[in-house]
Amino acid sequence: MVVSTRWPAVHWVRARSRQPLDLMTGLGREFTFYGSVIAGVPLAIVKYWRHIMRQIGDISFGGATLLAGGGAIGVVFAMSAVAATQVGIEGLRGLDLLGMGSLSGLLSAILNTRELAPVIASIALAAKVGTGFTAQLGAMRISEEISALDAMAIRSLPFLASTRLVSCLICVVPLYVVGLLSSYLASRLVIVTFGGQSAGTYDYYFHLMLTPTDVVYSFVKAVVFATIIALVHCSYGYHAYGGPEGVGRAAGRALRTSILAIGIVDLLLTLSLWGLVPSAPALGLP
Repeated sequence: MVVSTRWPAVHWVRARSRQPLDLMTGLGREFTFYGSVIAGVPLAIVKYWRHIMRQIGDISFGGATLLAGGGAIGVVFAMSAVAATQVGIEGLRGLDLLGMGSLSGLLSAILNTRELAPVIASIALAAKVGTGFTAQLGAMRISEEISALDAMAIRSLPFLASTRLVSCLICVVPLYVVGLLSSYLASRLVIVTFGGQSAGTYDYYFHLMLTPTDVVYSFVKAVVFATIIALVHCSYGYHAYGGPEGVGRAAGRALRTSILAIGIVDLLLTLSLWGLVPSAPALGLP
């Protein structure tokens, strides 16, 4: 007996032809959700400000231990310090090979401010706060609490997602200050205290290259990254399905998506804010 392979081939072609359509449908749903959340920010600030204040407390300090079970302050501080320590060690080692170890302060001011601090703080925010958003909204979705809010004429998007976006944007500035200062202190500690470099020379080149414009641009990056994290993680949690297992999958997918988006947007922001050709006016380089 001959088994026809015509119908499996047709199903395979149909499935492959639907993939671009499914992709466009998913992107449309995501961007529609993002626009609705941003449009609901004024309503969230006016009507749900108490909920925003509670979210700010949960994001910043949490309800348990500061580092592991609590808020994001300890996580951002620790991750920024560890990453800046590695930059200090490897940067000093590489510059010493070229006989330019005294320029390590310059390297710390540029790398920590422009790239390292905003990216590390954002990854910590995504891992600690973003996954919490996804888990909370996902648990509410599978337990039909979101449907209950809609049934009670409470707009679920402003109440659940817009409030979290506002609280995340409020918290990101002080959190980023903690992470940026932590990276500066860790790099200086490694290079000056353990590396044996001159403190005066390090501080001279550090302050020479640390411009207010770079700091402002660095904060712009942090705010943009925080917006991406809040929107992506709230979207995955809001649209979660499949019970507790589905909530876990949604949290993992949201984290992967947000980290990938941070990497792409970081590249675009770096090129748009500082350009492709490096400049150091303090050293006479245009």
